[in-house]
Amino acid sequence: MTAVATVGAGPRPPVAAPGLPVAARGLPVAARGLPVDEPGVRRSSAQERTDSAGVLSAELSGALTLCWQPPFPLDLVRTLAVHRRGGGDPAFRIDASGAVWRTSLTPEGPATVRLSMASVGTLAGAAQDRAGRAPTVHAAGWGPGAAWLIASVPALLGGEDDRTGFDPAHPLLRDLFLRYHGVRISRSGRVFEALVPAVLEQKVVGAEARRAWRMLLLTFGEPAPGPVPAGMRVCPSPDVWRRIPSWEWHRAGVEAVRARTVIGAARVAARLEEITAMAPAGADRRLRTLPGIGPWSSAEVRQRACGDPDAVSVGDYHLPGAVGWALAGRKVGDAGMLELLAPYAGHRHRVARLIELSGIAPPRRAPRRAVRDYRSF
Repeated sequence: MTAVATVGAGPRPPVAAPGLPVAARGLPVAARGLPVDEPGVRRSSAQERTDSAGVLSAELSGALTLCWQPPFPLDLVRTLAVHRRGGGDPAFRIDASGAVWRTSLTPEGPATVRLSMASVGTLAGAAQDRAGRAPTVHAAGWGPGAAWLIASVPALLGGEDDRTGFDPAHPLLRDLFLRYHGVRISRSGRVFEALVPAVLEQKVVGAEARRAWRMLLLTFGEPAPGPVPAGMRVCPSPDVWRRIPSWEWHRAGVEAVRARTVIGAARVAARLEEITAMAPAGADRRLRTLPGIGPWSSAEVRQRACGDPDAVSVGDYHLPGAVGWALAGRKVGDAGMLELLAPYAGHRHRVARLIELSGIAPPRRAPRRAVRDYRSF
């Protein structure tokens, strides 16, 4: 595993991963702190690639950058897709080049990161794939929280995803594991940012929840730092969520129950962020002490913020049917799903994620649930 971090201009402090020494993340002990065009300093591949494409050429030299080669094959887009809340998510974009843009309100302030992979269209890239290694990931960050967000990139891309003990015996799972071997369990390290959209998704169809998330971020989120695609926003702070008036929740299509759950979580947001350092059972207990947070919401948050490979979304509308159909050829409920997943304890979310990626699901025998418009109530 290799990594090189540079800054466009001026010295920077060492880039430290949250909760871990720099060396544990494969990051350099100190950022180079040299202008990218200084004689004798080679421009990074990310800079060469974006300059040649005419993207970010003027602004990239001011970004904090990281080049990281994962010690495993990596499917960048599918790994990060769990953090995307619909095609219009103001906090997540995929640009025409295939690079992923993501914003976050870090402990050090708002930030944007752009993540892309080195081209594998060359013989060298193909040889790397045959050797079981991924091409280099190029990350560029902007904003007050850029150093924190850049340091979290390895974990965000599955660098802490431990697959030890996962050796599925089911033929379908073996095939899916090989097909999606580059999909890792991502860990964002940001609990409240994962909790708000999870609450918005409670007991509603996806389109309704995505519409609410988009409207609330566009109205109350900060403009994303950096040369970002148009319309990107940073998730508002817990204080801002607490102050959103009732009519704005109504305008976004969020009824009082979900609004109260978000506001209640915002009041104890600092305590919630602590669960990333807790054991899964303790993290689950703390989340579920909040009114309005049950097993489904807790699992959805822990999957994304903590990278928990065993957090099962019990209570999901579609998941039990998909798991039952894939593993047993029949529809099951939550109890049946947990029984089928029991042999994969420690990796039950990993199994569910593979099944979701496959698109396997029982045939539909009823109309789709309609999208409500709470604003008309």
